[in-house]
Amino acid sequence: QVQLVESGGGLVQAGGSLRLSCAASERAFRSYAMSWFRQAPGKEREFVAGIARSGSSTYYEDSVKDRFAISRDNAKRTVYLQMNNVKPEDTAVYYCAAALRVGWNIIATMDNEYNYWGQGTQVTVSS
Repeated sequence: QVQLVESGGGLVQAGGSLRLSCAASERAFRSYAMSWFRQAPGKEREFVAGIARSGSSTYYEDSVKDRFAISRDNAKRTVYLQMNNVKPEDTAVYYCAAALRVGWNIIATMDNEYNYWGQGTQVTVSS
């Protein structure tokens, strides 16, 4: 069982920055493709950004491309989401997710591909 613990959420003004972190309990962290999803009030959970097991491939949802950056540190068993130039529409609970049985350089974008989820961290962007 992999435990994922997110941190770094909070209240930020539009145009500001936040960095989310997700620490994993699993020693075989590099075996997992990792992603961030988010869920805004009254909306379905959506994919935000993903990073392959290799760490060299990333993929972003169109609305966050060029503003957000996902990265991973396998030695620290942590994945990050750097959020820049945030907008009010980025307000949501952000979830970290881990997927096993994904190819070395593949990014999973569907939530049903993910085996483990964190508890979520709230990000609120004020206008």
